[in-house]
Amino acid sequence: MKDIYIERTVKTPEVKFNAESGEFLIQGISIPENTVEFYHNIIYWLTEYSASAQERTVLNLRLEYFNTSTSVVLLNIFKMLSEIKNSKVVINWFYEDDDVEMEEVGKDYQKMLNVEFNLVGVEAMG
Repeated sequence: MKDIYIERTVKTPEVKFNAESGEFLIQGISIPENTVEFYHNIIYWLTEYSASAQERTVLNLRLEYFNTSTSVVLLNIFKMLSEIKNSKVVINWFYEDDDVEMEEVGKDYQKMLNVEFNLVGVEAMG
């Protein structure tokens, strides 16, 4: 299975999904013109990955800002991950210590999901 790497732009996040290690990263800003189109290949890739997932799957989210349509796609990604069989799924939600709104969004997702969801405060996202 081929890994995913999407370079960060002003409106889209950097995406690194490694099938062999089971480690995934989404970081930056997510306000794409067409959110469904941007995340389509990632969703498809996750469907394939789910069939032969690693024993441990870790998604690290380091988002500085995202729009409403991205929040819907993120929830879909989280639900897909939570349904993977035979894999310990961990989601790490990074937020800047002084960004109360991002921390609250993380807490909301944490309440909705049935996987290990860690809230990780950091000094800066850089």
